[in-house]
Amino acid sequence: MTTGDDMVLSLSGLTCSYGPVTAIHALRIGVRAHSVVAILGANGAGKSTTLKAISGLVRPSRGSVFFNGTDITRISAAKRVKLGIAHCPEGRRVFVGETVKENLVLGGHLASKKSIDSKIAEVLELFPALERRLDQVAGSLSGGEQQMLAIGRALVSSPKLLLLDEPSLGLAPIIIRRVFEALVQINKQGTAIVLVEQNVSSALKLASYAYVLREGRIGLEGTPDELTANEQVHSLYLGG
Repeated sequence: MTTGDDMVLSLSGLTCSYGPVTAIHALRIGVRAHSVVAILGANGAGKSTTLKAISGLVRPSRGSVFFNGTDITRISAAKRVKLGIAHCPEGRRVFVGETVKENLVLGGHLASKKSIDSKIAEVLELFPALERRLDQVAGSLSGGEQQMLAIGRALVSSPKLLLLDEPSLGLAPIIIRRVFEALVQINKQGTAIVLVEQNVSSALKLASYAYVLREGRIGLEGTPDELTANEQVHSLYLGG
């Protein structure tokens, strides 16, 4: 699924290496506007590298990244944020010594104060738990609250495309449910999402299309129904 006029993101033959080690090989991935695409696979399959290549944190050795029809392969990470790409990395990476509000403001550093205030209000509506914590330092939050803050900080930049790396990692089931409920709302409001997630069942419930990486290559792809019915996917990832 890499062609079409409604593609917000298209990876064409994307290859990335760390020194002599090739992490992803000639990936072709497409993300339609307003959709959710899941990238699945075992640890070390190249999922995080794929997100970093999209956001500009890793430069590919070959291939191209197109965003809304424009080749952004050589554009800096900062300029990609301006274009509408936000990356919420694995491990949350909040600024632990800054308050919740300061973290949110930093997420909108390229926007006007009026726009930032408006987006923060939207984030607090999405994650009410953060409203009671605005003046607390982020390092004092629970893991679930830090994950909400990390997602909220990314949203303050008003992204057209949100990249999420393992948002459920280390969270209790009830918090995972709340986070995924928020992702449904984010997507309904028009933001396309690329989701890297070890919780395959939750990812496939949210996604409209998914890719399974194996050693940096696409091993399988399809709709959630197609992948759920696949015996390999079921035995490896769904406990069947």
